[in-house]
Amino acid sequence: MFHFHVAPSGDDSGPGSDGHPFATLGRARSAAREAAGGAVVHLRGGTHVLAEPFSLGEADSGTVYQAYGYGTPEQEEAVVSGGRPITGWQVRDGVWTAEVGDLDTRQLYVDGRRAERAWIPGLPGDARATDTGYVTDEPLGWRSPGDVEFVHRGVYPWTEARCGVASVSGDTVVTMAQPAFGWAAELYNSVWAGQTSSGLGLPTRVENDPSFLREPGTFVLDRSRPGRHVLLYLPLPGEDPARTRVVAPVLETVVSVAGARDVAFKGLVFADATWLRPSRPEGFLHYHGNGYYEGGGVETAVLGEGASVTYPTASVTIPACVRFEDAVGAQVEGCRFTRLGATGLGVSGGAEVTVRACDFDTLSGGGIVITGTRNASVEDNRVHHIGLEFSGSPGIGVTGTYGCVVANNEVTDVPHCGITVGPGEGTQVLRNLTVDTMGTLADGGGIYLSGVQGDSADNQALVQGNVIKDTRTPYNFGLYTDYGASWVTVEGNVVMRADNTAVLEVGPPLENVVYRGNFWDADPIGHDNPPSGVRYEDNVTIKDGAELAAATADIRSRAGLRR
Repeated sequence: MFHFHVAPSGDDSGPGSDGHPFATLGRARSAAREAAGGAVVHLRGGTHVLAEPFSLGEADSGTVYQAYGYGTPEQEEAVVSGGRPITGWQVRDGVWTAEVGDLDTRQLYVDGRRAERAWIPGLPGDARATDTGYVTDEPLGWRSPGDVEFVHRGVYPWTEARCGVASVSGDTVVTMAQPAFGWAAELYNSVWAGQTSSGLGLPTRVENDPSFLREPGTFVLDRSRPGRHVLLYLPLPGEDPARTRVVAPVLETVVSVAGARDVAFKGLVFADATWLRPSRPEGFLHYHGNGYYEGGGVETAVLGEGASVTYPTASVTIPACVRFEDAVGAQVEGCRFTRLGATGLGVSGGAEVTVRACDFDTLSGGGIVITGTRNASVEDNRVHHIGLEFSGSPGIGVTGTYGCVVANNEVTDVPHCGITVGPGEGTQVLRNLTVDTMGTLADGGGIYLSGVQGDSADNQALVQGNVIKDTRTPYNFGLYTDYGASWVTVEGNVVMRADNTAVLEVGPPLENVVYRGNFWDADPIGHDNPPSGVRYEDNVTIKDGAELAAATADIRSRAGLRR
């Protein structure tokens, strides 16, 4: 096994040894490809700035990239960054400004802290929707209308959309960007409790104009002059442009692995990436979880008598800033994913991929998304403070997988579901801990399953030994089997402090679902008359919190992180 070293202060003309490391990951990759029998690339501490995504393919099979000293007390913090430091600040009326050329980004990080885009709570005045946008009776006074983005939280209870402004005329008439605004009229149509709704409705939040810079610690990117964009930042007390490190994410992909075998990343930090698709005229028309709409038509789901919603015939998935496609035997261990503008880690296709003992935080989208992979393992990871820009994103999401195991993870402080499982086969969700889920959107849970999970007891989904606490937003089900879930056993879990612990009567109905030996602090909806597709047996409801804690001590001691 060959060993190479790379350091931000290295030299690509050197041998890549410990004493004379390479300067770039690209040079280390070339050396590893030339080595027979595999290689280990050690990344020294510091920030390894990428000019382009770091891509690996079949030729890189068997290579390990790891932090220097990985697994020892001397392990160094090696950051793989897709960002760009912002310098040359000018200060006027307390606002920092910097000309940034053609830089385009949706995020900004100040001394490692995520700065919010400046915003106001909806349209001012008496506003109403029109066929092409909105009109209000109060002058808007926006300085760069073409950069403004509307946020529509709760179009459906589980949905949050984003749509850009095309122009403003007369300072009161807003024309929205197309095709997003028209697509939204196609997508969002519902009937519920005798009420019919269509389209986006009024925005709940309006972002990214210099006139919105009122709250310290927020920023705006003004792109009104092509090629001469201006970044504006209103500092927090005590921040000084001469001493404060400001980083704007530039790349949309930090690392991409396609078709490789036995590639591993260990102990690294992946940081500073953006995702620009929502800033385009197509916007971000979210439907559910990681899925969004970009045309192609809709269908209608009947949720019960007199209740229905339209949903996409086909949807697209939020991309990941670190992605594996058709990889076999890949390992991601002990890494951190942070300050990323989309999903942290995405795995699609392939087999035998392991994600273990990683941390996911400060992400615009979800933490981990596994799609169409065989025998993937997601274990002992901590996911928190994700979905900061795309609130429907789950902490961990798997769909279309075979034999996937999601075990002993901890998911906390997320805006919607903690763990979601879409249609698949043989998924096991074991001994996870979710706390403070559903912080923003509604109609979800700490653990959520939907669709067909197998075709017999031999390949069904198993949800066992999980602890679900503090499911926040009203209208939730802590442990939620939904939308035609079938071939699922839900056994030996603990649910406490949710709006509803679970629900047995959903549309389309559950089939071949077993609820056995679970502990709740309130009876699930439908427990007293389970539908024909549900077996409900030996479950225990203990309403006293102390008694419930005592009765479930063994289950709770096994759930969550093992590291």
